[in-house]
Amino acid sequence: MKALVLIDIQKGFEDIEYWGGNRNNPEAEQRAQELLEYFRAKSWPVYHVQHCSTNPKSPLRPEAAGNALNELVKPLETEPVYTKTVNSAFIGTPLEEVLKSTQQQDLVMAGLTTDHCVSTSVRMAANLGFEVTLIEDATATFDKVDRNGKRYDAQLIHETAIASLDGEFALIQTLEEFLDSIDN
Repeated sequence: MKALVLIDIQKGFEDIEYWGGNRNNPEAEQRAQELLEYFRAKSWPVYHVQHCSTNPKSPLRPEAAGNALNELVKPLETEPVYTKTVNSAFIGTPLEEVLKSTQQQDLVMAGLTTDHCVSTSVRMAANLGFEVTLIEDATATFDKVDRNGKRYDAQLIHETAIASLDGEFALIQTLEEFLDSIDN
């Protein structure tokens, strides 16, 4: 049995200007919803992770409306939500302990943003001994500007983050590939 970990799919990421002015994969939340519905239909475990930023300007700070989880992936009462203040879903949360105590070694992960909290959580999960599948089209990120003012396109940031995880930290699949691999 696989366990789904949805990372930081929050309303605050709808503020595209705050995050860099351009975003790739506008369908990421929809793909995450389809993935969530699949796990629910199988009665497989689902875990939600919610970022509670300590930055007073962030749309993800606890008192901001943007802190709320996106309605497309709204948790059921039976689905735990773990809050964090850092990039990793495993630091400051009981996620690792819960997964290990229930012998869930096979994780499927998706969320926002590809190069920050998703990448950090995937890397840490692999380092903790979990088998990870990352659903690449259920993740997204934003443009980045380096310290010299050079802008990097969101799609390039997404692709390089995925490439860095592929093989060493996770099996990378699209939602369609994942569903085909499970159902066949």
